[in-house]
Amino acid sequence: MSIAQTLMRGESDENKSKVVLIAEKLKLSMSLLAKAELKEVDFDAALAELVRRMSHFMPADTTMKDNTGHVDWLTPERKAGWRYWERLARHLERKLASTVVDQLDKSTDEILELLEDPKREGSWDRRGLVVGHVQSGKTSSYSALICKAADAGYKIIIVLAGLHNNLRSQTQIRLEEAFLGYETSPNREPGKPIGVYWEDSDPTIHPHCATTREEGGDFNTAIAKHFAISPEERPWLFVVKKNKTVLGRLLKWIQGHHVSNTTDPVTGRRIVTNLPLLVIDDEADHASVDTGEQLFSADGVPDDDHQPKAINGLIRKILYSFSKSAYVGYTATPFANIFIHRRNETKDEGPDLFPQSFIKNLSAPSNYVGPARVFGLKGPNGRVGGLPLARDISDQVDKLDGKPLATGWMLPKHKKDHIPVYAGQEILPPSLREAIESFVLACVARACRGQGAEHSSMLIHVTRYNRVQLEVHRQVEEYVKRMKQRISRRVDHEATLASYKRLWDDDFVPTCEAMAQVVQEDGGPQKIPSWDEIAEQLPKTLAEIHIRKITGTAKDTLDYFENKDKGLKVIAIGGEKLSRGLTLEGLCSSYFVRTTKMYDTLMQMGRWFGYRPGYIDLCRLYTTQELVDWFGHIADASEELREEFDTMAAQGAKPSEYGLRVESHPVMLVTSPLKMRTARTLKLSYSGSLAQTITFLTDEETLEGNLDAAKALVAQMGKPTEEHPARKRDQKAESWKRSLLWKDVGSDAVLEFLRSYKTVPGLSRINSSIITEFIEKMNSLQPAHLTRWNIALLAEGPAGKPFAFANDVVVSTFPGRINTGGKDAYRIGVLTDPADEAIDFEYEQWKAALEKTKETWKVDPARNRSEKEHEAPSGKQIRNARMAGAVGLPAPGLLMLYPLAPSGAGEAVPEGWDRPIMAFAISFPSTEGGDGVKVEYKVDHLYWEKEYGASE
Repeated sequence: MSIAQTLMRGESDENKSKVVLIAEKLKLSMSLLAKAELKEVDFDAALAELVRRMSHFMPADTTMKDNTGHVDWLTPERKAGWRYWERLARHLERKLASTVVDQLDKSTDEILELLEDPKREGSWDRRGLVVGHVQSGKTSSYSALICKAADAGYKIIIVLAGLHNNLRSQTQIRLEEAFLGYETSPNREPGKPIGVYWEDSDPTIHPHCATTREEGGDFNTAIAKHFAISPEERPWLFVVKKNKTVLGRLLKWIQGHHVSNTTDPVTGRRIVTNLPLLVIDDEADHASVDTGEQLFSADGVPDDDHQPKAINGLIRKILYSFSKSAYVGYTATPFANIFIHRRNETKDEGPDLFPQSFIKNLSAPSNYVGPARVFGLKGPNGRVGGLPLARDISDQVDKLDGKPLATGWMLPKHKKDHIPVYAGQEILPPSLREAIESFVLACVARACRGQGAEHSSMLIHVTRYNRVQLEVHRQVEEYVKRMKQRISRRVDHEATLASYKRLWDDDFVPTCEAMAQVVQEDGGPQKIPSWDEIAEQLPKTLAEIHIRKITGTAKDTLDYFENKDKGLKVIAIGGEKLSRGLTLEGLCSSYFVRTTKMYDTLMQMGRWFGYRPGYIDLCRLYTTQELVDWFGHIADASEELREEFDTMAAQGAKPSEYGLRVESHPVMLVTSPLKMRTARTLKLSYSGSLAQTITFLTDEETLEGNLDAAKALVAQMGKPTEEHPARKRDQKAESWKRSLLWKDVGSDAVLEFLRSYKTVPGLSRINSSIITEFIEKMNSLQPAHLTRWNIALLAEGPAGKPFAFANDVVVSTFPGRINTGGKDAYRIGVLTDPADEAIDFEYEQWKAALEKTKETWKVDPARNRSEKEHEAPSGKQIRNARMAGAVGLPAPGLLMLYPLAPSGAGEAVPEGWDRPIMAFAISFPSTEGGDGVKVEYKVDHLYWEKEYGASE
């Protein structure tokens, strides 16, 4: 298959998708190997896999950089003779599409070029951040970067691999395959050849390694005493935990080693000048960020007596011990890293870890399944483009008349001695029993599709307490054991078989058929096995399933490697040890009821994102509706973050400018205030953003008051500038047949409305008092901003009881927005239709926003971004165009008023309430100088923990 891919390289993109041509190249590759001793080749399976691979593509990355002090150096001539990368590329092509490997090559070249030439004389220090998607191949990226860095001449490579032994051990094993080419042994001597060794077995290029895959294989004092490094030697690899003791040992060895050959004349510290250092920080937002609050003088000078948190300080000291150093953080949740202060520095630790040199947003291959694909993206009528894979669960908590009680199998908040009890017995709830059966069926169906030798995993993540996990493990083990006995012995097996058949017929068959219509990149629809095929394979597959508890030790890395020939089928039970970095190979089913709403923590817990070639239709996520909603918010926030990044990168912005922008953006309140280095206050800016109410207070007094605020505003504005606006557009004209628009309204009227409108209290993206303060500050600038407003009353919806505002303004239709918050709250997914943000745009301004959208658009299936021609501008570019369209005048803001139909709120509104529920959205222009205007918000930590959960 690797040879066939090589033969396809010269073909056009169009030809690469032709099955006949792929089959021809596969037959040719088989004939080239005819004289070799080959095992039996399954031609059809090989062809299907190649067709799948050839349908994949890899979008380009986006990079923001600051080249101050940097010297360009990476030329084709400089890369001549590099062998570490060449053997890794050949190794990867055994599993990945050649197009994906080619893009990985290009992407890591760009990262390496942004570092410094290790052969460059003098002192230099480069710090960057690579942002990927959860479970999207970040390890492949930094493995390739390590190979190229070693080729280029970096001598010491330190990989910071999480907080737990299991993740460190997993990372060690992966780098043995991708970089070392041998299994590490306790005596640090090269062991059994693996991975890249078989692509180039020359022992003269084998890297050295100071750590091993064992439980106690981390860097320790005994190792430090028994080896030395000289500049002429092959590169040394250290794979270490982010642990105070381990990092302290490593720092002591570096500082006490004979290569520490120079003393800094200013600080007196000893530094290494002849060994270029590369530090790779995996999960860089976890433990590496200094959560201590450093003080700064009025002119921004940091307090030199500040003591950083232990791990952050040790990482910085290690970097500061080398005159030539490069630091590259990898994460899928970069929020905390972006919030690092850009000028932090202390005399002992040196600069903080802000990615001053570059931030790179990695694209994911077209077959990546991430939050935007699983849950879709927000739209005014609900989420759009999601996959039908989530299953709602609610039986983990006891209920009475539909309301949750303080008892149940797994309460949202429970103690460490909690005993999971369902219906008075220590047994699994029906939802978890079904989830386990769905996992078994997924394994069976994969076997029927020829994937029986592939790994298959199930994740059960319901608690962070080890003792409670033991109870869950015992119950799961007991349940699976009984199933195995019934099926294998065929005693009392009828009910079990009937349950499996019901789940297959009612869930799997229709879901597989539906997925075949929406998932196109896997080389065509997957075979749906018949029930007879499933029933025949069931006993064998069920017998192969193992139950494991993941506690964080190296023994818990799950023995995927040892079972690579037959495939490990495992149900993994764990808590926070599963939530960071640890990869569950072939993850098919997830059962997830953790309650944190912290965006970065929750995203990292989403281990089910990743690649599911040939079995995505068999995957299932069993979780609560509330968590589905929150993961939807994550998809939206991540997309907004990436769109902001794409726009600023296209404008040539530097990482420091992006940090300032995101740090003050209200949508990015996505990580603990502690990680934002501001435990007391948040500083927000609304410039260039869309603020919209999506959660509403529904007591009668608030509903009445917010409606009165809108009525007063309409009365103050007088006769509308336009009734039923209509606008020329490229494809077809847009019209708002029941809406009204007022232009050039003074900011006083808008401020009065906001002061009267009551938003949900607590930490929220939209807060009327904070928005009011922001507008007031913008008004006070010289020249003044946000003094002019256009205001739209948007009443596009089904007919209802007419409602009179003022000045003969009567609304007879209410926009409908469905409640996702249940009986206790009125919460909607999204309020504003993107077209509404341009209701006040004439054609030329709208067209300018559309052209900018096309310029910055990247095809990216992982973000639900297709190749289709754009028919309308993005909200981001509409807000940019507000400024561009206001020549000689302050850019107008747009306030949109939505009188929502009360029927959409269901039982969340008082009985008998038949008037509109008043909602609003504001489209803030991207105003020059506006980014610098921020308003402070006092953080209520009790509210934060109640709403988002404790920081983890």
